[in-house]
Amino acid sequence: MSAVTPSASPPVADHQPRRAPSQRRSRERVERILAAASALIAERGSDALRMSEVAQAAAVSIGSLYQYFPDKGAIIRLLAERYNEEGRACVRGELATVRDDDSLRAAMLRILDGYYGMFLSEPVMRDIWSGAQADKALQAMDAEDGRIHSEMLAAVLYRLRPTLDRERLLNHAYMIMQLLCATVRMAIALERRQGDAIIAAFRGLLLRELFPVD
Repeated sequence: MSAVTPSASPPVADHQPRRAPSQRRSRERVERILAAASALIAERGSDALRMSEVAQAAAVSIGSLYQYFPDKGAIIRLLAERYNEEGRACVRGELATVRDDDSLRAAMLRILDGYYGMFLSEPVMRDIWSGAQADKALQAMDAEDGRIHSEMLAAVLYRLRPTLDRERLLNHAYMIMQLLCATVRMAIALERRQGDAIIAAFRGLLLRELFPVD
């Protein structure tokens, strides 16, 4: 297996507002737009999202809305990036506590539970990522997010297993993080009791497979 490197990920689409909000009033307007879009997605799903309805719910003109976001995809991608940032902050914070094998195991279980909890509590997050495979821009963002998570875990493995090959550790970290994310997304697509069982089963797998053999 070849090493996972930054160049292996597809380019990430631009997900910033068309017009960067520099003034407080503009930033507040963008936040209203995002809040309105989130409420509409939570109610009816992103497929049913309409720019005219977002403008009405955010109390902005349709022209003003298009100044910031060229289409609903741009709104969805910015919301997705915010969820990604929240997830990365969680992973970064948990991995910062790692001092040895036991604390890494504990941190990874908290990451798993936290990620699952985010999906359960955020209907907008569930909706966005359930449709990611049909959106190349979201796929690219997802791949980049996975690379970042993997490199954070790999940095910890480098420190705990300094005698092992770094390429091997990076590949192993990438596999672990991809499996974790895929398991959570599978679990939230199932009935809650079955989803919880899937997560419980993966906890055991995670503990067994977290470390490469010395």
